[in-house]
Order: sequence, then C-alpha cells, then structure tokens
Amino acid sequence: MLQEPKPSEMRVAYYQGCSLEQMASEFDISTRMVCEALDIELVEIPDWSCCGSTPAHSHDPLLSAALAGRNLAIAAQQGCEVVMTPCPGCLKALKGALKVYKDPQKRAAFLEILQMPFDGNIKAISNLQLFFENVGMDAVRRRVTKPLTHLSVVPYYGCLLSRPAEFMQFDDPENPVSMDRILEAIGASVPDFPYKTECCGATYGVTRNEIVGRLTGRILDMAQRVGAQAIAVSCPLCQQNLDLRQAQVSRHCHREFHIPVLYISQFMGLAFGLDPRALGINKLFVEADSLLDFLTSESEAAAATDGKIA
Repeated sequence: MLQEPKPSEMRVAYYQGCSLEQMASEFDISTRMVCEALDIELVEIPDWSCCGSTPAHSHDPLLSAALAGRNLAIAAQQGCEVVMTPCPGCLKALKGALKVYKDPQKRAAFLEILQMPFDGNIKAISNLQLFFENVGMDAVRRRVTKPLTHLSVVPYYGCLLSRPAEFMQFDDPENPVSMDRILEAIGASVPDFPYKTECCGATYGVTRNEIVGRLTGRILDMAQRVGAQAIAVSCPLCQQNLDLRQAQVSRHCHREFHIPVLYISQFMGLAFGLDPRALGINKLFVEADSLLDFLTSESEAAAATDGKIA
C-alpha cells in the first residue's frame, strides 16, 4: 500500500518577490522559519527577477508574462514542480504566465520573448495554499507547542488570494476559510468576519489616501465589533494598509484603532514556539507587546493548571 508523502519530503521552489525583500521582509523571514519547522525544503530561485507586476502588465501584457515566466523556467531547471510565493500579486503574475503559455495563439510569441526552455509543467501556489493543502492541518497541529489559546483573531484575505476563482483555483472566492482553519489549528479563536474579502484600498494609499481611510476603516471597525484582538493577513499590501496606515486611518475615521496586524506565518511561528523577534514581530507599526504578554500569561496559566492536575 502506498504511503502518503511526509512533509519532510516536500521540496518547493521559493519566489519571494520584490516586496518581501524590503518592505515585507518579516513575511519572508517568518515564512522561511515556518517552512523549516514543518520540514519543507524551500529552493530559492537563483537569479530571480521581478515578476512584472501591475506596471509591466499595463505597458505590455506579453512582456509581463515573459518576465514572470522566466522565474518559472528557472525553477523548473532546478527540478521543482511547484513554485510557492507568499505575495498574491506575484502569484497572480506567475499564474498569468502559465495562462499565456497554455494559449496556443500566444505561446510562440511568449517563448520568443522568454528565450528559455519551458514546457509549462509547473504549478504556482501561495504559502497559504502550501500550508493548508500540501502540508495539511494535522501536520500543523502536531507542530504547535504554544497554542494561541483564547486569542481572538480575524483572518483578512483581501482581493487576490482566492479571486478570480477560475484563475486562482484555491478556496472559496467569496467566503475563503483556509486561513480560518490554520488559525483554529494553532489554537486561536476565530470569530465570523464578514469583511474578510472586502478591498482595503490597495495601492491608493499615496494618491488617494481618503479611499484607504474609508475602506480600511470599515475593516478595522468590523474587526473591533466582532471582538478581535488581532488581524491575520497573507498579503504585503493588505498588511501595509492595515498596519502602517492604521494611524492615518484612525485620523480619517475620527476614532482610535489599535489592532496588531500579523502575517499568518508570524501567528504560526508564535504557536510553534519560535522567537517573536526573529519572526519580525518587532517590525510592526502597531506594536504587539500586549498580544505577546497575553499569550505568555495564557501559557503560564495553562502550565500551572497542568501542574495542579498532575
């Protein structure tokens, strides 16, 4: 009888993308730490380049597809069948390259620009999909040493992680639950959050900050209404709008918000007993000291209770 592959047998190409190299470096670091804890081998794509993102796609969609396709081709040369990227924007670009390659009318032009061998036999996924589908919740639960007991966290997915459905092919496009299940697996309480896929304002933070103030304000307000102590995200841009711009949003809404916004990989790392500073918790603009103090007190209380029972 065939045995199911163990997590230690997982080997995936890793595409960090531009934002995780700078602005969202804690997302990169915590993702690497969590993957190591789960015995996942990340094969960093050598000489990786920008995926093209929105600017290149707006200028020339075919060139943008080839920019992303270059990273896929290099990953395939490393013997990898799966490329994982934590950034939804990068994921969209990588999936877009595969879509262009599979279009018979565009394939020849795509390969001419690419100038590299490529057969399209590679899959692009998010780190959320890696943890939820490839690793699975049982393996995640087994790794937990400091469950986030009694911590109320709402998952915020944003616009791209599961939409459009026919493109992303992961989770429910209108009511995704993968991050909910991961949070539950690491011991957190997850209230029903009706704004989990509402837009945060995306890239309007500089040019039209009143839009971000209004849209992000609604998300933060709902998080407070459902009793959340923190928000989990899996997108650098969402994290920036909810965390970095939280003071700006507070001024726009004429009220004070103070809700720590952590990447899902940071929450997982905390539950796995990894060092908070190493996970980049200290890089948050909305400090999470009270959150860490709460988790420490809950852990100490649980230990004391276990001692009494023993």
